[in-house]
Amino acid sequence: MTVVEPAAASAVGPDVDLEQVEAGRRRRPANLGTWIPAGMIAFIVVACFLGPLLLGLPRPVGGSVLESYLPAGSPGHLLGTDPNGNDILSRLLHGGRASLLIATTVNLLGLVVGGTLGALSGYVGGVVDTVIMRVLDVLIAFPSLVLTLAVAQALGPSMVNTIFALTFFSIPAVARVARSAVLRLREQPFMAAAQLAGTPGWRVLFKHLAPNIAPQLITFAMLGMGIVIIIEGALSFLGLGIPAPAPSWGNMVADGQLSLSATPMLVVWPSLALLVTVLSFNLLGENLRARWSGR
Repeated sequence: MTVVEPAAASAVGPDVDLEQVEAGRRRRPANLGTWIPAGMIAFIVVACFLGPLLLGLPRPVGGSVLESYLPAGSPGHLLGTDPNGNDILSRLLHGGRASLLIATTVNLLGLVVGGTLGALSGYVGGVVDTVIMRVLDVLIAFPSLVLTLAVAQALGPSMVNTIFALTFFSIPAVARVARSAVLRLREQPFMAAAQLAGTPGWRVLFKHLAPNIAPQLITFAMLGMGIVIIIEGALSFLGLGIPAPAPSWGNMVADGQLSLSATPMLVVWPSLALLVTVLSFNLLGENLRARWSGR
């Protein structure tokens, strides 16, 4: 029994298990560490997808040069305007919408395709495992960022091509995580019981393996969201991602650097949005990993 001061004991009452109280106190930091980044992500998502409508913001493109370089706080332009007279806040939120759509699509495709290949490889084993993993090893052996740039350059700048290029190189990493998790589960007693009961292989995969490897894949996806957002920003910065004049945090930074000394906030706002978003996804992923690994 944990030793508690008399005052603390009287505060919780005589019928309360003090060990449960202490356990609850130990869980609060972990819960707080999970809910804060999760709440920040929810706020970013709502702001990007509903903010322009709720705030009545102008379109992110098609501004008038007569309203270029308006300072923050100008009527109708909370964060001011860019060199083309476009509202910075509108472009910031629409750019975040594009980044979140790309990152979510890439990670979902990676989870579905890579998770299926990895689970199938680890469960079936043998020749299937060898063939799948050797092909994925070849892809992993190449420098993914360089090849992503090459693929994006070859396909041309667009949202669809950016998603394709990033998904192509996210699948091997997800597959290896799924395979590793399945290999650990394959030796568990419930797997042997399912096989002895004559359960079909597809049912074992979807009913027994998928729910057990889902926490690891979700954690990996949260970390992958931040990585994809950074790479998409880099591609857009280089003119290989979201094509201008459509807004993206990356091309907003690229446009803002042309007048960095005179109007540094044109670079600060999208950079700050990138930092907060990626940090939130990374913190959420790390906290989920810590909680689920300690189960």
